[in-house]
Amino acid sequence: MMEFTALPDLASRAFGGGVVHVNDEFFAAADHLVLPDPPGHAPKTFDHKGQVYDGWETRRRRVPGHDFAVVRLGAPGIVHGVDIDTAFFTGNYPPFASVEAVELPGHPGPDELAAADWVEILPKSPLKGDSRNLFPVADRRRFTHVRLTIFPDGGVARLRVHGEVVPDPALLPKVFDVAAAEYGATVVDCSDMFYGHPQRMLMPGLARNMGDGWETSRRRDDANDWVLVRLAAPAVPRLADLDTSHFKGNAPGWAALTGIDAGERTFELLPRTALRPDTPHRFRLAKAPVVTHVRLDIFPDGGMARLRLLGRADRGFLRKRLGR
Repeated sequence: MMEFTALPDLASRAFGGGVVHVNDEFFAAADHLVLPDPPGHAPKTFDHKGQVYDGWETRRRRVPGHDFAVVRLGAPGIVHGVDIDTAFFTGNYPPFASVEAVELPGHPGPDELAAADWVEILPKSPLKGDSRNLFPVADRRRFTHVRLTIFPDGGVARLRVHGEVVPDPALLPKVFDVAAAEYGATVVDCSDMFYGHPQRMLMPGLARNMGDGWETSRRRDDANDWVLVRLAAPAVPRLADLDTSHFKGNAPGWAALTGIDAGERTFELLPRTALRPDTPHRFRLAKAPVVTHVRLDIFPDGGMARLRLLGRADRGFLRKRLGR
């Protein structure tokens, strides 16, 4: 996979993304495009319109033209690349596709979207069937919506829009989860991710199961596992949620939190503290100056479903990212 696929999927339903306008979805609904789970397929499963597909599929065109779907990004931001996944579409995938993007305030409807000044971030490009089609994007402007156009028709299983989350500071509360992926926090380093990527800990909502969190392999030495999170903005974290839900025989025995500022000075936010299996924990953190990163240490290993850090962020930093 290309490097950009490690970045969050801004279009994902997990962030609140959705298909807000589509010209045709005769065989399969466009809402499938933004589902966070990988596409599936059950051969020889038919309904009144034919084979059931876990994706978006339009009817066969008999006149010139093309089909399109407009996606509202659940997390507005800077797009680094798109993944147009045609999984399980073999004789019915579109041979070409393009992607446009736009930044619009509020909650625009179909008329406003149609009249918007769209920017082409992926020109008309060839696709392969039953494949992930990965395309880097060079435009570094912030966008809120993307429009996928397929030529001339066919089926696409998923549209992934990978990039950096850039929230609007005017829409954020005074205190929020500065470790949340939906606001731009991201994992920049970790000791181990054998069973699950630590970025999952920063996703919205409760973990659905043990596979929806971070889990390391079993340690056979005297060290411990850890993860380093770059916060959504420099902030003063005051409360921490360490959620071990679903982790029963493999929860960490203890955990600690350390803040790191722009000068790489460290501050103890939470000393080594005992944890319970399958339990949401909340801890008040020690007073510290503004930090840019927080390191979570777990002892000696195990799994964590979610990490939340509630605090006050530097809104000037966020405004600067928006160029305001």
